[in-house]
Amino acid sequence: MVGNDGYVNLQLEQIKSKLSSLNPKCGGSIVITIDGPAGAGKTTLAEKITPEFNSVYTIHMDDLYEGWDSTLTPTLAMKLRDLLENLRDLAELKYSPYDWLTNSQSDQVSQPAPDVLILEGVGSGQGAIREFVSIALWIEVPVDEGLARVIKRDGEGVAKYMPAFLAAQEAHFAKEGSRERADYRLSGLGTV
Repeated sequence: MVGNDGYVNLQLEQIKSKLSSLNPKCGGSIVITIDGPAGAGKTTLAEKITPEFNSVYTIHMDDLYEGWDSTLTPTLAMKLRDLLENLRDLAELKYSPYDWLTNSQSDQVSQPAPDVLILEGVGSGQGAIREFVSIALWIEVPVDEGLARVIKRDGEGVAKYMPAFLAAQEAHFAKEGSRERADYRLSGLGTV
């Protein structure tokens, strides 16, 4: 179904049917981004499409942020670009996940390039990496619903950080045109 703004709104089964026709744009790897507001269902969607592939690896944006004060920054764009250039040029996936409990980088993950790399989380669909992406998905949810889901999932301790993060995410989405530039949009209400 095409919405008033011309973008196609699809549901999960329709998205799954499109995955088999994707072509690699990052060396031999297909890159899928799943972006959208906090609590929209991006991780759940990634989990639901993972079984569609034989060789798949998922990176959550939480693993690339560097704490609450360094989330949707130029550093994230640089990390994403470096990660995908390395995947394209060396057929190797390398990155150091952020450990939120110790507030430091964990040991580097290094492995051969998967057939499919899913990048999911707020900021995954940004312009710095679009040339590498085979399909960009956007999942939408009202801000209040998303916030309630985040607090239910991560606990009350995150509530104090969320107002600043929600403001940063809105500024990021406006600057990047993440929603408008996604190939497909899904509803995060009831379907994912």
